[in-house]
Amino acid sequence: MSGLFGKKSKKKMKQQNAAEAEAARTENSVNSPSTPNKMSGPSVPAPMQPNVRPKLVFHTQLAHGSPTARIEGFTNVKELYTEIAKAFNIPADEILFCTLNTHKLDMSRLLGGQIGLEDFIFAHCRGQTKDIEVTKSAPALGLTITDNGAGYAFIKRIKEDSIMDNVKTVCVGDHIEAIQGTNLVGARHYEVAKRLKDLQEGTTFTIRLVEPRKAFADIAPRSSKQGAQEAAPQKVGTGKQTLRMRSKGPATVEDAPTEFEERAARKIDDLLESFMGIRDMELAETMVDICKTKNNPDEFAQALDDRLGEFAFPDEFIFDVWGAISDAKMGRI
Repeated sequence: MSGLFGKKSKKKMKQQNAAEAEAARTENSVNSPSTPNKMSGPSVPAPMQPNVRPKLVFHTQLAHGSPTARIEGFTNVKELYTEIAKAFNIPADEILFCTLNTHKLDMSRLLGGQIGLEDFIFAHCRGQTKDIEVTKSAPALGLTITDNGAGYAFIKRIKEDSIMDNVKTVCVGDHIEAIQGTNLVGARHYEVAKRLKDLQEGTTFTIRLVEPRKAFADIAPRSSKQGAQEAAPQKVGTGKQTLRMRSKGPATVEDAPTEFEERAARKIDDLLESFMGIRDMELAETMVDICKTKNNPDEFAQALDDRLGEFAFPDEFIFDVWGAISDAKMGRI
């Protein structure tokens, strides 16, 4: 195979990616508004330019193998996918999701709403489509669903010894394209999870999945343990700042989350899985941000309803989230 993960050695790949990541770091440091230009003599304050897109350069590859491309000028996930698609001359809807700093299907490295300024982006593209018939022989199927922020929901975790764990053609990373013939492209993760939950026990249904295209070295049967235990979340990037993308409004360069914010967001992500069958670190981080300025659970509940009303969070969940954030502040988690 002539792609990056074919004939090239792992050592050479790491050296190449390290060099390219260093180039991105240097460019982003130069372009950062907080970095003075030491070659230009006395600094002169630049006029403020509101709503200017961040001029940051990131390096990217297709996860199944490709040359390296440079992308910039995006402010949200959809625009990011569009820029990647342009760089490789492919349709944007070919991209299922992205991982940071690894081409592997590592669910702890999924791209969410934040990218470290030194992160290397790998885009996972559509591969084989498969129609699978499943009988819901228990109340829960054992799937945890997330989405890419651009209309594709996919499987993030498969619970060990669950119904879906015993269907070996269902894999972590598979995009859920349709259930019982209903197209789910454009549906959010919580909508897909609810549709699966609402299926009556004993129902036999058909689910259409699209698996990510794999590099040759990664093609292998799914093991019985795949997705049963998700790796502990890893902090992406090595810098102190990240590019934070939002569904509404421009992207901004911000300081990396504090230890308290990371602990609280991880706990909320666990609660999202327990209550709703989804995982979404971007949503969890948003809830932490909302809570910072609230003085009691009632204010927090009202703010969640104003900002995230489409999720229809139950009162018990909101109370547990408030408690988790309070515990994180006090260092109890």
